[in-house]
Amino acid sequence: MNKNIKLAVAGAVLALSATAANAGIVIPAGDWTLDVSGNVNTYSVWTKQDQNAAKTAINGGLTALSNGTGQTTQNNMTTGLLPNFLSVSGSTRQNDLDVTFLISIQPGSSNTGALQGAAGGYCGAVSNAASPGCTNQNNRQAFMTFGDKSWGTVKVGKDLGVFASDAILSDMTLLGVGASTGAGGNTTLGRIGAGYIYADWKPQISYTTPNFNGFQATGALTQAWNQEEGATNSATSTLRGGASTAYEGKASYSFAANDVTGKVWVSGIAQKTVLAYVVDDTTVYAGDIGANVNYANFGLTGYYYGGSGIGTTGQMLSGYGITTAGHANQRDSNGGYVQATYVLPTKTKVGVSWGTSRLDLASGESAPTLIKENEMWVAGLYHPLTKHLNLVAEYSYLRSENQGGAEDKAYSGSLGAILFF
Repeated sequence: MNKNIKLAVAGAVLALSATAANAGIVIPAGDWTLDVSGNVNTYSVWTKQDQNAAKTAINGGLTALSNGTGQTTQNNMTTGLLPNFLSVSGSTRQNDLDVTFLISIQPGSSNTGALQGAAGGYCGAVSNAASPGCTNQNNRQAFMTFGDKSWGTVKVGKDLGVFASDAILSDMTLLGVGASTGAGGNTTLGRIGAGYIYADWKPQISYTTPNFNGFQATGALTQAWNQEEGATNSATSTLRGGASTAYEGKASYSFAANDVTGKVWVSGIAQKTVLAYVVDDTTVYAGDIGANVNYANFGLTGYYYGGSGIGTTGQMLSGYGITTAGHANQRDSNGGYVQATYVLPTKTKVGVSWGTSRLDLASGESAPTLIKENEMWVAGLYHPLTKHLNLVAEYSYLRSENQGGAEDKAYSGSLGAILFF
């Protein structure tokens, strides 16, 4: 991968990073070094949907244009998967400790904050996307860190979650659009819900080990989400319930040998969920494994996840189903994606990826309109016009199928640009 593309990807990762970035506009300020960084992006998105003949609802489907309304085409301007970021961070060395902070805001590029599509516009926490009050600006990061390279780093505050974080950071559509939920909301979906579950932005206390010759691990206590069913439930009642602390962790190994570089990782999450229903198991859990390998101008990524009660698309979204009056059981879910990229002599990165997310019915549940699978193909071109500015063109094919076998399909094309500073 050429240096310009690496810079663009690094900018995206820094915007989502677990430590304060130091790659933007650096300002010395006494004992502190301040850094102002971020990105700006906007895309024009064209989407056409083929609805199933009976216009049967697919609750939890990601096809961008609503179920059963007759609307089949749309063009809108929007922010991509990575929202606009304006981040202010600072770092200092005091009492043998590296101390940092980072605060960021994420204004959108669309002109409405209305929720769109069956899964919502994904403003803020995805697992609460069905709630009213979605605005066109997020406040996703506010955290501090302290530590030393000899013993590791502690982070306290709000940042990207641990489980499934490497899945989204490895997704090529991070620089583009991927799946679009239509007008409104602060971001598009990328491959969220069609290859991985959203890591989300969570209050947390975490510890990351030093880097031991490529090996590194993180453990975290994070804010647990409530179960959120909305329209995807098999009954009119929702499954809102209190939740305790979530436990998240990941381990990774990065390697380099001659012209081959790469990374292998695993991560997981577990939490207790309290529902106003009788349930067989209140422990929600999920795990994943992934790897990416780069050789010369080629890149290959593979990823898989599975869990029970975790739901699909967003954490705790559709994780339980009502089986009888007053009783609910967990739904199993799994999915993953594969992605291949190649950098042309023109420095343009060409990429293609396929992914799927599947949701099973709970034991004893009957819910024919509930989502069964969201599957998506994406092809993209990412060209570095300068070392900070990238032009992006993508095409995606998205298929949503419910438990009764009805399918909707959506075809989307997008064109735009993303600037890092």
